[in-house]
Amino acid sequence: MPNLSDATRGRLLYGGDYNPEQWPEETWHEDVRLMKDAGVNSVTLGVFSWSKLEPRPGERDFGWLDRLMDLMHGNGIGVVLATPTASPPPWLGRLHPDTLPRDEDGRTEWWGGRQHFSHSSATYRRHAAAITEDLAARYASHPALTMWHINNEYCTYDHGDEAATRFRAWLRARYGTLEALNTAWGTAFWSQGYGDWEEVIPPRRAHYLKNPAQVLDFRRFTSDMLLECYAAERDIVRRHTPHLPVTTNFMPLWFGQDAWRWAEEEDVVSVDLYPDPRDPLGAQHGALVQDMTRSQARGPWMLMEQAAGPVNWRGVNHPKPRGLNRLWSLQAVARGADAVCYFQWRQSRQGAEKFHSGMIGHAGEEGRTFQEVKRLGADLGTIAPLVSGRPVDASVAILHDWHSWWAGTQEAHPSRRVEYPEVLRAWHRALWEANLPTDFAHPEHDLSRYRVVVVPQLYLLTDAAIANLLAHVRRGATLVCGFLTGVADEDDRIRPGGMDARLRALFGIRTLHEWWPLEAGESVDCGDWRGTLWSEEIEPDGTADETLPYRGGELDGLPAVLRKGRAWYLSTLPEPAALRALLARAAAEAGVRPVLDGLPAGVEAVRRGEVLFLLNHGRDPVTVQVPGTHRDLLTGETVTGRVTLGRRGVAVLAS
Repeated sequence: MPNLSDATRGRLLYGGDYNPEQWPEETWHEDVRLMKDAGVNSVTLGVFSWSKLEPRPGERDFGWLDRLMDLMHGNGIGVVLATPTASPPPWLGRLHPDTLPRDEDGRTEWWGGRQHFSHSSATYRRHAAAITEDLAARYASHPALTMWHINNEYCTYDHGDEAATRFRAWLRARYGTLEALNTAWGTAFWSQGYGDWEEVIPPRRAHYLKNPAQVLDFRRFTSDMLLECYAAERDIVRRHTPHLPVTTNFMPLWFGQDAWRWAEEEDVVSVDLYPDPRDPLGAQHGALVQDMTRSQARGPWMLMEQAAGPVNWRGVNHPKPRGLNRLWSLQAVARGADAVCYFQWRQSRQGAEKFHSGMIGHAGEEGRTFQEVKRLGADLGTIAPLVSGRPVDASVAILHDWHSWWAGTQEAHPSRRVEYPEVLRAWHRALWEANLPTDFAHPEHDLSRYRVVVVPQLYLLTDAAIANLLAHVRRGATLVCGFLTGVADEDDRIRPGGMDARLRALFGIRTLHEWWPLEAGESVDCGDWRGTLWSEEIEPDGTADETLPYRGGELDGLPAVLRKGRAWYLSTLPEPAALRALLARAAAEAGVRPVLDGLPAGVEAVRRGEVLFLLNHGRDPVTVQVPGTHRDLLTGETVTGRVTLGRRGVAVLAS
């Protein structure tokens, strides 16, 4: 199948969403002049253009898009053409109210915003297929077309009647019989036994707690329905252009999609990434999303959207300080991106996102934002020949699974303070600060390439996943596992003993007596460091090679950390420096070294192919020791032994 290299052709794609329908045509030529000045070589067209392309049912207005496609091609700018199905026109909702989604209270989500479509609506799917078919037929042979972008940020839920019908069909396919469904959902609890398929509905508003297995399956169902919508449009454009890659843009660490499964259906994996400029860990959040997206893509990936300046949806929307846009963009390239794109090209003057920045802001081409955009475009053009298509190799994998997240994020659990994304970020931060290259992997993936596997938290683990972990440790790998892992099976049924018996034996645990969640501000003494968020009353079985005990309190003397051979278990969340030291030790004992030793605080080092990226996330200049002689691709200078990075400075070094 085609992939991102078929669009990049040895370049790094640079550009973003272009919404020229918001502007008079005389602006288009000015836009092209500025695009060429900035080094833009790719634009995405048509993402929110359904009402422009089909102003009334069955009508087609392609003339404006014809002129744009020709204009882009004439100026050497490729087009990622989007299907416009994320935001149906008002006439579709008015004439076909069955296309509108309903929430768990039965309230309709109306047109006037975006993403107002029911993924289960046959009518919506029919109209989406029709506009996609005509779009693909018209532009399949256009020389500007380089890639297809399906819909946008799939994120809708629907609890309506048509969704209920499809949910029942999905459950029939999964379980076969009502008896199997009742067993999987544990409906003996609270008299929930189903005697007829028509009694089964989505998890709508309930008087008290909902059935957690029903909620889990509804989340699986929702991801699958949205994937069906994507696949239907993908298959249409693929039939017309089998040689061109197809993508849709993920939101970062988005709760509603099983992105492992989705990635298998994409030619190009792309993501939208908007770290907060005021977040002191914004760079780490970016690195986490970049590592995850690269892992889903199993190679180069596409940064579909980022902001050149402030966004418009936070409580306070801060601009990016000078140099931060360049720094974070080059970080994405260092971690495998072969495309750096924005929402959007020109900042809107009207509409809900008129305060969301663009590559050209309200200040125009003289504004700082556009001047920095120009500099970045030149940088990307300079480094592309030695970077595009190159791999990022890692010997450490973090295991992550959406089904476990869905099951673990439910009501009536031991602690509402345990938020899975925050636990995941804490563990990734430890590896990032230790300068250890990291991939992500599904717990059932082939892990043979990784010498160290870490599991921040996987509340739900299938039997296949557990067997995979055990086999990997038997092969000589190191496993470091966090608390609340292996608690439930795939139906969210608690495993006997509160943790799978095979895992207890692996870690040297005889009995997990109780979970002891911690209050806000509460911690446990673990000797040289303190544990936060969680603790456990564990009785070891005497086979562990090393234990680190709690000190004081109800758990005094019981193990906070156990190590049995190459398997580690952490029953609390160590404070950041302690978690970093522990993971660095486990990696070192497994023979995994940082990219560079002795880096100054705030400096990130990433090796992509034969090129070394050094990124200074600090506010002050720093000097980095770099063995040997290198050429800095960004400056053309030769550096020997060390390189100085200015505030938010970057060096891209080739041997």
